[in-house]
Amino acid sequence: MKKGRRISDYMTTELMTLLPDTEIVHAVSFLLEKNISGAPVVDANGQLVGVLSMKDCLKAALNASYYQDWGGAVSDYMSYPVETLEADLDIVETAEHLLSSHFRRFPVQRDGHLVGQISRADVLKALVDNWSYQ
Repeated sequence: MKKGRRISDYMTTELMTLLPDTEIVHAVSFLLEKNISGAPVVDANGQLVGVLSMKDCLKAALNASYYQDWGGAVSDYMSYPVETLEADLDIVETAEHLLSSHFRRFPVQRDGHLVGQISRADVLKALVDNWSYQ
């Protein structure tokens, strides 16, 4: 593994985010339309306040099937507090972190600001890229 490979070298930086007060039915439609499995939830100042995953959406859909109502905001279903990783974290440490967690992706922060997202696929790509250069 080449030294110096960091999350910032492989993370996704063009994030699709949601607001906490977005209606859950609109958020579910948004995720399905964009074919993404989750999105960071940010407040009006761009601060990370949660994450909405397909698992969270499934809970909302199941709830709706019982009560025949898709009511509620993203903030009612999102996961929080959010576990994040720092942009300068080494990619091997990131892989170890992903293996020890049930999360498939993590929001990435630098100096307390959301700057990207890293997924299992991103880290696997980083590891494979580095094998082919050795």
